[in-house]
Amino acid sequence: MARRQHLSLMVLLAIVAFFSVSYLFSSGSADPSSPAPPVAAAPAKGDSVSSSADTPDLGHISSAILSGESIAPKLENATAKAELGRASWKLFHTMMARFPEKPTPDDSLALKTYIQLFARLYPCGDCASHFRKLLAKYPPQTSSRNAAAGWACFVHNEVNTRLKKDQFDCNKIGDFYDCGCGDEDKKKAEAGEKTSLELEKNDLTKGA
Repeated sequence: MARRQHLSLMVLLAIVAFFSVSYLFSSGSADPSSPAPPVAAAPAKGDSVSSSADTPDLGHISSAILSGESIAPKLENATAKAELGRASWKLFHTMMARFPEKPTPDDSLALKTYIQLFARLYPCGDCASHFRKLLAKYPPQTSSRNAAAGWACFVHNEVNTRLKKDQFDCNKIGDFYDCGCGDEDKKKAEAGEKTSLELEKNDLTKGA
């Protein structure tokens, strides 16, 4: 008899425990104080979904890209080296002569970036190495056309000094590298309006 009562008590306790657990679970799921998991909103039609990694930042260029080592190997052929030098100086000085008189900050940054990359990518590796040393000593001047043209002539003469060549008169740089473009600058030159390029070493050591 006692054994039967004990069994009945255990069954009763099990039933009570079952209903208690069921009640707790049901009340917990309906509790308004429990925060619902966030639901991601679907993009509307026509919206684009992109991350910052998908869009490259073109406004900043790594200093390692601009000031790394020369990329090209040494150019052994002396004739090819001389021809390359003449063509490169022609391009370099003509570019400075065509640079705006009053450049925007973006214009100045573009020219500085070009000069740094020019020094890295120049097809004569040893020439590029010497030129990069000049850039470190005399940073590019890009605040105006006169500053850019004067700076380019100055560093050209520095190269001439190292190669034991004659110095170039920088006041004649505009006439010597006239591109023949036929714009208002050429008309000014024909009218006798020439710009004197003042080359002060102290100014050359400062950035534009």
